[in-house]
Amino acid sequence: VQLQASGGGLVQAGGSLRLSCTASVRTSSRFFMGWFRQTPGKEREFVAVYNWNGGRTYYADSVKGRFTISRDNAKNTVYLQMNNLKPEDTAIYYCAADNSLILSSIRYDTQYDYWGQGTLVTVSS
Repeated sequence: VQLQASGGGLVQAGGSLRLSCTASVRTSSRFFMGWFRQTPGKEREFVAVYNWNGGRTYYADSVKGRFTISRDNAKNTVYLQMNNLKPEDTAIYYCAADNSLILSSIRYDTQYDYWGQGTLVTVSS
């Protein structure tokens, strides 16, 4: 599975961006696809994930109410709509996917088998 991410950029605080991640193939009905982010000197942090089995979504507390993850089933693509962006959202955002995860593990980057290239999101104050 190859993941292609896009959509990063520079935006002012309070603005919006939409990230996209397309998988070359979706190999399981229990496919998970989502986003992590990382800033220099820090570990990669869970942001949000979409579970194709049932269409459930999961978010980090820091982005709840501001970010929305959604899918385009036909395109094997997930989108991360980021609204009301804050300077602390500045990071490299990575798309990640896995064929099957247990819910207790979805926030751990080590559990994901597939990764896309990062896309930089910069939020200016």
